[in-house]
Amino acid sequence: MARFVLERIGSAILTILGASILAFIVLRALPTDPARLIAGPFATDEVLNTVRSQMGLDKALVVQYLNYILNFLSGDWGFSYGSGKPVLPLIMERLPASAELAVVAFIGAFAATVLLTVLVSFTGSRLLDGMLRMVSFMSVGVPPFWISLLLLMFFFERLGWFPGPVGRGPAPSLVTGFYTIDYLLAGDVPGAVRALWYLALPAFALALGSFGYLVRLLRANLLDVVHEPFVTVLHSKGVAPVDTHFRHILPNAFLPTLTAGGLILAQLIGGSVLVEQIFTWPGIGTLVIEGITRQDYAVVQSFILLSAMIYIVVNLAVDLLYGYVDPRVRRS
Repeated sequence: MARFVLERIGSAILTILGASILAFIVLRALPTDPARLIAGPFATDEVLNTVRSQMGLDKALVVQYLNYILNFLSGDWGFSYGSGKPVLPLIMERLPASAELAVVAFIGAFAATVLLTVLVSFTGSRLLDGMLRMVSFMSVGVPPFWISLLLLMFFFERLGWFPGPVGRGPAPSLVTGFYTIDYLLAGDVPGAVRALWYLALPAFALALGSFGYLVRLLRANLLDVVHEPFVTVLHSKGVAPVDTHFRHILPNAFLPTLTAGGLILAQLIGGSVLVEQIFTWPGIGTLVIEGITRQDYAVVQSFILLSAMIYIVVNLAVDLLYGYVDPRVRRS
């Protein structure tokens, strides 16, 4: 087990280094001059050289990369000249909003996937199975930003059932940064319900694509496991269908869905840019859109590396959990 853990951690570190190199190279290949953006279009060459020296852009690329990594690891993520603030507190201020949206969307997608897929597979209804497949194909094929616009047009404009693109709503006394949890910690249940009300439409738009992918994956795995020889043996021994399905079939089919679920959660945290922009959600997605518009060098660079780190760390955690649950993975 120790060797398995060390191999996975080593692979994760190498992947993070690769992502950091990619972010560093891509941003420096853009046809923009960060010093010119900061100093202004009428700055003299002397001023530009001074700004480049202050930003470390006059050094060799290798030195710039090493400084970039060391500063990132030490908590110095640069300065956002568009916002007038250091990048690290700026991102940490927005990250809870994105994380709460992603977690709610993931919980909804994962719970709906398990409930509906298990119901269809247990009942064996061809009608329910066909409806579930149709919904999963449609949800995978429709972009989240288009779903967001349709939800706003129907449930906000037409019916007025949900809040519009106004962000997260009234803020509680912040403890965790998750409005629903902070309201509950303060004993304000109506406030928590109101926070979920503001979350409903953006979370649904973000969850729909993940739901379609997870349904197809879990359904395929269930169909494979149902035809395994050990299921026939269980039936021949007189094991009740409920026990066979929930104690033997579902656990064996669930492991690939668990792995995919972890990757989807990491993707949702860093990949909700367009949905956040449509709903004016004050998360890191909105911050990145503002950074790209302002050509804010440090914000975009830090976001790329942070997203890669979240994705890789969650992948590592799921990989280790998979190895713990299934000893065959460790042996291989």
